[in-house]
Amino acid sequence: MSHIQEEIRRITASLPATTSLVAVSKYHTESCIEEAYAAGQRIFGESHVQELHRKYAHLPKDIKWHFIGHLQTNKVKYIAPYVDMIHAVDSMKLLTEIDKQAKKCGRVISCLLQLHVALEETKFGFTPDECRTFATEGEWRNLSHVKICGLMCMASNTNDMQQVRTEFHQALELFRELKSGPFAAHPSFRECSWGMSHDYHIAIEEGSTLIRVGSSIFGERTY
Repeated sequence: MSHIQEEIRRITASLPATTSLVAVSKYHTESCIEEAYAAGQRIFGESHVQELHRKYAHLPKDIKWHFIGHLQTNKVKYIAPYVDMIHAVDSMKLLTEIDKQAKKCGRVISCLLQLHVALEETKFGFTPDECRTFATEGEWRNLSHVKICGLMCMASNTNDMQQVRTEFHQALELFRELKSGPFAAHPSFRECSWGMSHDYHIAIEEGSTLIRVGSSIFGERTY
């Protein structure tokens, strides 16, 4: 059994039934993905449209592709026919474009709202207050070809695990608030995507249902 297969099986065996593994395969070869697939992994995360498009063409069609990076509106059309979930929706403009392209494909695409809770400055993601406003104003209710399934966030890049836990907990509290409020009538609003290779154990304790793990499975980037 290869290292990739051993890690897939080790991680998945340790997860609670409420949490799924997204194997982050960006910058790794199709053969690496095939090894993980052989170990039973079916959800893979990519963050570059061109790379994802190439891999989709050559790999098994029962793979669930999650787009986990920043997505430009003009690139949505390329992945709309097959992407299973888009993790980083950070504007109504992007959500509207996903809806438009999904409609053309006759699909409904699952999406997560990207939350900015980390200390680092970033131009992507809703602040908690912006996310509340977005959810309560409800313009998203007019879109019929997207499904908002929960929240996604990344913790600060720090060795202070208490800071990481605080940020994940902040995201979880907002998720619970929205689930009992604007999304109360939407059972599909159930996913919490946070936690990566170095902090996913804390993320699970703070409600994560989707962990995004790459380097501990595949090693350092191969291209």
